[in-house]
Order: sequence, then C-alpha cells, then structure tokens
Amino acid sequence: MAVSIGRCLAADACLLILTLTFHHSHADNIVAGASTEEAPHRRFEYKYSFKGPHLSQTDGIIPFWVHSGNAIPSADQVRITPSLRSQKGSVWTKNTVNFDHWEAEVTFRVSGRGRMGADGLAIWFTTAQGLDGPVYGAADNWNGIGIFFDSFDNDGKKNNPAVLVVGNNGKLVYDHPNDGTTQALGTCLRDFRNKPYPVRAKITYYKKTLTVLINNGFTPDKDDYEFCTKVDNMIIPQEGYFGISAATGGLADDHDVLSFLTFRLTEPGQELPAPEAEMPKEEQDKYQEEFENFQQELDKKKEDYQKEHPEVQREPIEDMYESVNDREIRQVFEGQNQIHLEIKQLHRQLAMIVDEQNRYVSVVTDEISKRQLELVGQVGSLNSFHESLKQIGATQHQANPVSMGTYETVQHFSEIQEHLHVVKRNIEHLITRNGSPSENQGEKCPDPPKMPSCLDTIHFLVFVVIQSVLFFSYIVYKSQQEAAAKKFF
Repeated sequence: MAVSIGRCLAADACLLILTLTFHHSHADNIVAGASTEEAPHRRFEYKYSFKGPHLSQTDGIIPFWVHSGNAIPSADQVRITPSLRSQKGSVWTKNTVNFDHWEAEVTFRVSGRGRMGADGLAIWFTTAQGLDGPVYGAADNWNGIGIFFDSFDNDGKKNNPAVLVVGNNGKLVYDHPNDGTTQALGTCLRDFRNKPYPVRAKITYYKKTLTVLINNGFTPDKDDYEFCTKVDNMIIPQEGYFGISAATGGLADDHDVLSFLTFRLTEPGQELPAPEAEMPKEEQDKYQEEFENFQQELDKKKEDYQKEHPEVQREPIEDMYESVNDREIRQVFEGQNQIHLEIKQLHRQLAMIVDEQNRYVSVVTDEISKRQLELVGQVGSLNSFHESLKQIGATQHQANPVSMGTYETVQHFSEIQEHLHVVKRNIEHLITRNGSPSENQGEKCPDPPKMPSCLDTIHFLVFVVIQSVLFFSYIVYKSQQEAAAKKFF
C-alpha cells in the first residue's frame, strides 16, 4: 500500500512537472512573439469600474454609476434583469470617458431554467446614456459601439448564442429580425448560458483596433481567454459612457454582472497624467472635507468607547490579531492535518478494496471447487452407466443363439441393440467433451487476481478524453435543441 501511494505521488509529481514545463515553454513562445511589439501600459480607473464586495451602498446606489429599469444592485453583483418576462435594465457611468485607448474586463453570469434564454446582454460605449430602449434594454440609434451577447435565435438560422460587435453613427436602426447579422462588424459563436463559472469578456480598443476575448466559464482560471473577434480601422467617439444593459422577452434569464473593470491604455514611453490633475479642484476639496469629517467622527467614537470600557484600555490590541509567522505556522499545520486525513481516507479505501477482492477470490475458488466435484461425479456416473451397457450387450450376445427361434424375438432384440448403440455413442461423445476424471482432477485452481496498481497516467488521460468528448457532445446536442424555439415579443 505504501508502494502504491509512493507511485501515485511520483506520477502526480511527473505530471505536474510536465504541465509546468509546457506552460513555461508556451509562455516563452508568447513573450518571444510579443517582443516585436511592446504591450501598452495599463492603469486602473476606479471611477469607471465596480466590483464586489460592498459593490453598492446602503441606499442601493453604485458609486460613480447610475442604474435604471429593472436593474437591482447588491453587495456582490448587479442583476441587470431578473428571470421574468419583458424585463429591461441597465447601468451607466456617470462621468464620460475621455481617454483614447481603453480596456474593459466584464464578469457576468447568464443563467435560467429553460433550454433557451432571451434576449441577451449588451456592453456599450456611446456618446449618450441609453437608459432605456428596445436594443437589449438600451436606446436604439446610438452613437458608438455595442458588444451584444445574443441568446435567442430570431432568424431561425441556429447561430445563437452568439457574440456580435455592432457599430452605429446614431442613424441606424438595429436589425432585430436578423439578430443584427447584417450590421455586425465581427461575430463569434459562444455559449455563455448556465456555465459552472462566471463568463469573462475582455474588450480592448487600442490604436483603432477593437479586440474581443472570451473566457467561456468552464474553468476557474481568470486568464483563460479565447479569441472571439477583431475589428481593424475602427473609429469610435473620443468621449463616451460605458454601460451594460439586458432584456428579456417571452423567455427569461437572470443577467448578473459581477464586475466591470476599466483600464486606461497608453503607448510605451508616453507619460500618464497624475490622478490629481484629472480630478477637478472642487471635487478634490469635497472628498478631502468628507475624509476629515469621517476621521473626526472616528476619533470621537474611539474616545467614547474608551470612556465606557476603561478595562480594555490596557489590553494590547495586537493580541487580538495573529502575526504573519503565526498565520504561516497555522496554515502549514492545517495543511499537514488535511494531508494526514486524506492518507487515512486512502488507507480505509484500500483496505475496503483488499477485503472485497479477498471475498471475491474466496467465492470464485469455492465455486470452481464445487463445479469440479460435480463434474467428477457426473463422469463417474457416466462410466458406471457405460459398464452397465457393456454388460447388457454381452448378455444380449449370449442370448441370441437361444432366442433365434421366433421372428418376433429376433426383431425385438435388434431394436434394443440399435438403441444401445445410440446411447453408447452419446456417452462416448460426452466423455470426450468433458475429458477424463484424472485430467479434471489434475487441473489446478486459477491464481487469485493480482492487486490492482495505482491508476497510471495513460488510463487517466484516456478517461479524461472520453469524458470530455461525451460532455462536449452533450453541449452540442443541447445547443441544437435550444435553437429550435421562437422568441415571443
């Protein structure tokens, strides 16, 4: 058992080393490919972002954002629309975005009980806030860009769920009957409904190029993005608002946005303006005054608490918290305990397997012995019956000269002789097929099956590949079935 565990650990270590080596070489190839063009600098912009926990305030307002329609902000997410029919909702930034290049990372969930959902979710960058309208809960005839996550097949071409990039100069009306395919600048087919992990979309606008990457939500890896679409030579307004909207129709889904993170992109070598320079002087004074008032209230509450609880003053507050070393020791101890419990569980499972195998071997051995005894008994009976037949034949041969007097007697003994020959041939055939008793008794019992070794890497990979193929086949079948329904408006 210890040898099996050691083999398992060695196999896992080898697999981990190969995985790290592959990822390291893959990362080296990416870096080598990107060395020709230096990546832009990224700076997080908190005034155009939101993320849990404490996403909304106690009055339900999202800092620096405004929501409308059926949107429901909470501490961890913003539910743009609940899973009810004919719902619309949206959230928009209060301030305009005035930088040339940007990147937005959006984390969301689209979930529902039905096989198909509707209508979908949209991410916007427009010159005006489209608080309400017919295009996924936002206004039509927008001026800017919209990235649509369409979950309903309006045109019946079975090309949904899909991700579309649609631009507008403020004069076009969105083509709902054709799912916007006649106006799409880029598109890709991605199923983003009912995933085990949140779906992530990374939208980058840099040097007049819009790129959309999608994390399909099958793994918890936040950086596992896949290429969706790319639009070159795209000109969008220099100033605009970020927004997220969603809508439901005859079918309904929950459209939840967990985070919206905005980054300013600048070319290498270009200096970014200081954050203080971008904030107006009045807003700076307002925040400074709020901070001073909060600090004064905090000091006052501390003094009041010390007056009400004088016995707590002498207690060092550091004793209430653990140090970094204590935390590391505690984590190491908890990890060792967890490993010990896992090993005990493995020992129990291996003992159960050994007992089950021993029981199986004993049952098989008893059954084989019983069958051998029955076979030996049957062969002995056949031999005794064969000897009896020989004696009957000899008696018949001796009685023939005496009984040759009458015709009926001769005919009767002829029929008996024919039947005896038939029985004799059948018995000889049975003896030939079953073998002699000495041979059967000389057979040895089969050796008990060997103990199964630990699962090797090849069988594990084969099992994973088979399971993945079955899972993806189910996903394809499910998407084909969902695309057959029609939307109700």
